[in-house]
Amino acid sequence: MSNNYKNFYYPPGGILMWIIIFLELITFGMAIIAMIYYSKSEPALFHQSRLMLNTIYGTINTLFLITSGYFMAESVHHFKVGNIQKSKWLLQLTMLGGLLFLGLKSIEYYEKLEGGLTISFNTFFSFYWLLTLFHVIHVIVGMVILGVLYYNLKKKAQNINNEDFEASAAFWHMCDLIWLLLFPVIYLIF
Repeated sequence: MSNNYKNFYYPPGGILMWIIIFLELITFGMAIIAMIYYSKSEPALFHQSRLMLNTIYGTINTLFLITSGYFMAESVHHFKVGNIQKSKWLLQLTMLGGLLFLGLKSIEYYEKLEGGLTISFNTFFSFYWLLTLFHVIHVIVGMVILGVLYYNLKKKAQNINNEDFEASAAFWHMCDLIWLLLFPVIYLIF
């Protein structure tokens, strides 16, 4: 079997992880398309609603996730070259980025709820809550995956293979990518 054939059918993290990633991207993509479609029938409402969001929160959260994704990529690299201590440290920084994202998102959600901007406030906020909460669920799942990976890395690094590490990284990068799609559509465009 040639290496090209093997790389196509066995991408980093395994084919099953990439099927999940593509399905998730399609799901988010369809929801974003629906949001854009509905925005055409209520452009003023979508614009005024977007102005009620805190773009600084969204920007800072984008930086948290991009930085976290960088640390994840570095963690994978150091794991592959056998530098387990550095890999663990970088994995901790990755999880810190995820925690900071969730913390700031919680503050943002609290402010929205206090201001009465709930899921039933209007069409824009229905999409805002559905898309961002669905993303937050993915980040939480990603944090659990990374936590288990870190625990296993700390206890028995020799039992972790590259595919497990890459699958965890691929899921985390999917969370980054989804946010990079959501951030401009929700916080900047309308």
